[in-house]
Amino acid sequence: MAIEHDFFGLLESGPDGSIFWSETVEFGDQSVTVDLTAPDQDDVSQAALDVAAGLVSSLEALDLIAREAMVSELDDRTSEVIEYILQQQTLHGEQINDFLVDESGDVQIDIIRALQLMSLTILADEHGGADPFAVLEYALDSDATDDVLLVNLDSEGKVQSVTSAD
Repeated sequence: MAIEHDFFGLLESGPDGSIFWSETVEFGDQSVTVDLTAPDQDDVSQAALDVAAGLVSSLEALDLIAREAMVSELDDRTSEVIEYILQQQTLHGEQINDFLVDESGDVQIDIIRALQLMSLTILADEHGGADPFAVLEYALDSDATDDVLLVNLDSEGKVQSVTSAD
């Protein structure tokens, strides 16, 4: 069985009924992996696919929303954003400046600016639900796949939470 969509094309289900779509999208000067997945194609609506296509098409705006959410957590000393920044500063020491693209004098802001958007995962079966519909994955060092920040979005593209992968 399969689902057809104008943006994603033909989404064929696996033997277990799950669907998966993956594409690499150019974003600025980097490549971002975009995955769409659902454990059961029967739980995926055309509306969910339309919203997912809109998210992929508006990756630049999503990135801005995600970074603004990270900045808003800088006031909370117990936030996962602060913990991530402190972890990166400890891990890289003086070499942290090698990762920064723009040095404003506020190292926390500079680190958030320097984060690379690694991937966008869309959980198509979560459309309209309480669980995240999309997850943006950020890393300061693209080779350190375990040291990432995750920005969870609902199906309206609003930030639900910012967490670390720990």
